[in-house]
Amino acid sequence: MKPELDARFFPLIFDSISHAIFTIDSDGKITSFNRMAEELTGYDRDEAIGRPCSTILKSSHCKSFCPLKSSIDSGRGEDDREVTIVTKSGHSLPIAVSTAALRNQQGNVIGGVEMFRDLRLVVELRKSLHKSYIFEDIVSKNHQMTHIFETLPLVANSRSTVLIEGASGTGKELIARAIHNLGPRKEYPFVAINCGAVPDTLIESELFGYKKGAFTDAKHDKPGRFAMAEGGTLLLDEIGDLSRQMQVKLLRVLQEREYEPLGSTETVKADVRIIASTNHDLARDVSKHRFRQDLYYRLNIVLIKLPPLNERKEDTTLLAEHFIERFNTLQGRRITGCSERVLSALMRYPFPGNIRELENAIEHAFVVCIDNTIQMDDLPAHILDHLSIDEHKSSAKRLPLEDAAAETIRTVLESNNYNRTRAARVLGVSRNTLWRKMKKYKISAP
Repeated sequence: MKPELDARFFPLIFDSISHAIFTIDSDGKITSFNRMAEELTGYDRDEAIGRPCSTILKSSHCKSFCPLKSSIDSGRGEDDREVTIVTKSGHSLPIAVSTAALRNQQGNVIGGVEMFRDLRLVVELRKSLHKSYIFEDIVSKNHQMTHIFETLPLVANSRSTVLIEGASGTGKELIARAIHNLGPRKEYPFVAINCGAVPDTLIESELFGYKKGAFTDAKHDKPGRFAMAEGGTLLLDEIGDLSRQMQVKLLRVLQEREYEPLGSTETVKADVRIIASTNHDLARDVSKHRFRQDLYYRLNIVLIKLPPLNERKEDTTLLAEHFIERFNTLQGRRITGCSERVLSALMRYPFPGNIRELENAIEHAFVVCIDNTIQMDDLPAHILDHLSIDEHKSSAKRLPLEDAAAETIRTVLESNNYNRTRAARVLGVSRNTLWRKMKKYKISAP
């Protein structure tokens, strides 16, 4: 007969475990709190016991989804859910949480137990691993983007005007914010205005403000965007949509560093760094006399050209993972990623709306996904329609035997986890031959 463990040792064991542990009763109040929990949260057990766990941990999931409450309600445990808590000193602490329901001898749930561990080192290692991919909030491993990352600190610390060119949805405002945040003006405002979204009759007052009585409805003074950005940075988004008349007025501000609010006779000095962005090719617009040449040269001191997502395909899966992580945090979900078919589909789709369209596609998938992995049916209809048309066109061009060959190659690749060496061995061809066949049949590895 095995000797029973003396209950006197339970508190010692509880405090000797390297993970933080606490228990709660059926009312959600803490009933025990071990030494490591004290160490990580900064609260003594005397402060914690008897209080609701949400007032001690202040987790990012407390309001949206509580893993411990979920375990108590469902009877099922949660393993290694990553959350962030706020310590007693007010610092954020990333932790991995595991929870389970506590039952009495009759099998009734009487509370719950939560174990958590410090993830700070893991988070730092992740940052170190991805530091070449993530710059501020910009995610990329594309060589053109990497070059832009390298030059941004130099651009940020200069006083020069910057022109950012790129199609809609490529992240022009993110680049502008990065320049602001990396520079000496980061403690001052960052103000943006979309020049294409404001009517010509209002754009002047939006930029320069107006004085009381300047026009019929001017009941009081109103500062413009230049005044709001004083000391900081003003982003003139879609500057290619400005009328020729406003281009002249903006040129004067850039040259003289001063402007006049509407209805005022006094000039105001402007200590503002200008960043302009556009989805136009401004040099071509200048040649067609749609944009003033002198203003173009004033803006184009430093030119940053952002490639469309279709030219940085290697970023598609990286961005998808980034958006999944973001929406998991925002929505309290635990989606682990995309299926191989979805990743392959995302790589094939051209994304005319660029990064913004990819972000919207992932957000749509979060709304309709009922599993923990995004499947093909979770993608927006327009993406699925485009892919089905593409597949129909490519299959129509192939002979039946070629269809069979393509399907065989795809099946063997999938069964070998897309390891080309093993797949080539199974098919009895060389690795180079398999690669050529994959290119011919447009089979892409996820």
